[in-house]
Amino acid sequence: MPRRPSPTIPSDLRLRLERARLDTLALLRAIDQAFLPLDNLPQAEIQRLYELDADCAEALWALDQPPRSIDFKAMVRDTLASLNCLPAARDAVRTALPSRPRVLTIELSIRTSLDPREAYNDIPTHYPQSR
Repeated sequence: MPRRPSPTIPSDLRLRLERARLDTLALLRAIDQAFLPLDNLPQAEIQRLYELDADCAEALWALDQPPRSIDFKAMVRDTLASLNCLPAARDAVRTALPSRPRVLTIELSIRTSLDPREAYNDIPTHYPQSR
C-alpha cells in the first residue's frame, strides 16, 4: 500500500533523486567508455560527485523506510542540499576532463538510453512504494 505523502517530503523528491542519479551515472559511464588515462582524471572532483551520488542513493533508500525510523526533516534538508550541489559537481568534472567533447557526446548517448530503474543501482532491499 503506497504511503501517504508527508508534508515534510516534497512530492517530487523521488523523481528529482532518480533524475540526478541517472545524470551522474551517465557522466561516470561516459568517462569510463572514453578510456581516459587514470592520471588525467580529476580525482577530487570525481570523489565529490561520488559522495553526492551516495547522498541521493541513501535518500532513495530512506524514502522506502517506515515513517518512524528516520528523521525525514533532516534527511530532506540534507538531500536538497546535495541535489543543489550536484549540477555544479558534474560540471566541475566535465570541465576538468582532458577529452571533454568526446565525453559529452558519449554522456548524452548514454543518458538517453538509461533504464529509469538504474537510478536504484546499489540501493539495498529496494522496494519503491511509488511504482
